Amino acid sequence: MPVWKRNMYILMVSQFLVLGAMNMIMPFLPLYLKDIGMTDPEQVQLWTGLIFGINFFSQIIVQPIWGNLADRFGRKMMILRSGFGMVIATFFMGLVTSHWQLFILRMLNGIVSGFIPASISLMATSSPKEKVGYILGMMQSGAVAGTILGPFFGGILAEWVGYRNNFILTSVFLFIATLVVLFFVQEEKKPDPKARKTSIIEDGAFVFHQRTLLILFSVGLLLQFANVGPTPLMSLFVEELGASGHVAFLAGLVTAMTGFANMLSSPVLGKTSDRYGSARVLFIALIASGLFFIPHAVVQTVWQLLILRFLLGLCIGGLLPSINSLIRRHAPAGKESTAYGFYTSAMSVGNMLGPICYGAMAGLFGIRGIFPITGILLIINAFWLKFALRKNHQYDGAHKPVKSSA
Repeated sequence: MPVWKRNMYILMVSQFLVLGAMNMIMPFLPLYLKDIGMTDPEQVQLWTGLIFGINFFSQIIVQPIWGNLADRFGRKMMILRSGFGMVIATFFMGLVTSHWQLFILRMLNGIVSGFIPASISLMATSSPKEKVGYILGMMQSGAVAGTILGPFFGGILAEWVGYRNNFILTSVFLFIATLVVLFFVQEEKKPDPKARKTSIIEDGAFVFHQRTLLILFSVGLLLQFANVGPTPLMSLFVEELGASGHVAFLAGLVTAMTGFANMLSSPVLGKTSDRYGSARVLFIALIASGLFFIPHAVVQTVWQLLILRFLLGLCIGGLLPSINSLIRRHAPAGKESTAYGFYTSAMSVGNMLGPICYGAMAGLFGIRGIFPITGILLIINAFWLKFALRKNHQYDGAHKPVKSSA
């Protein structure tokens, strides 16, 4: 088996373990705060938001730094740094006695994080260019599978061992994933030790002069904002559809349905992008996602919602692998990880602002009103991508920049 293919399967499984482990604990954060002594419901809600959000806030600041270090010293080293750092932070989360301690550890966890972008960077820079879309699609499938199954197994383990021990078990899974990378992943394309070492400020200035990358960063930010924003409101929407008595189960099923379809379609659309061009697949997937979001506003039953979420998930499966492939293609040579670091920061901004803004919009327009807004935002995002890349004469065809009417 070629080294790149072995690395792909190993990192696919490792991403499954990492995201599965992290999603084992975060859905139960409010219950854990009650477990460590917080009794005021308003305080629980406030600190749940703060503790959840501080992870993304710290990622926004540090991800470009880790990306720069990956370009200088190697991507595998950054995967191991992140993996072992998260093991330590998560282990001690199971020992906290106050919400402040948990807040600080979540902040530290965000600072040391970077397992996923470093893995993507390693695969994107050391794989055959004609297979990058397929490879990143496969890795997306592993990540989504972990996101889907994590809360399910986390709920079971929380019942069996309690919330504190769930954090400790999570750190064990993270440790296993990191050890697998340590012993079995081989980084073939390492940074040139003779190359001039540049600072994050120099690299950042260089990356931000690449107009195509700025376009892709903005597309990724808006994409995460639109996709993540409605997620916390899904349980309320399911309840509004009349699912009394089974809200938690059906809300989880609605979320899982999107992820399951995403997992199925990511490798297929990744391979399609290798053949027909990542920008074309990204444009079509954005349009289709927007069109499937709009009918959410008129569904009358949970089953109608489940069908729409599955169809939406099939389209979403082409979004992130296509953006990652385009970033790999347009990043300056030797600065790929720095580019992915800035991209991850942009995604974290979307992750952080999405739920906040959508909560405010739901108060103004109702939950049904946010779905047409999301659909229109994604469609605008698609045409912004097409117009901006075409204007920059870098709207890709199959494997090289060409002018295209697609």
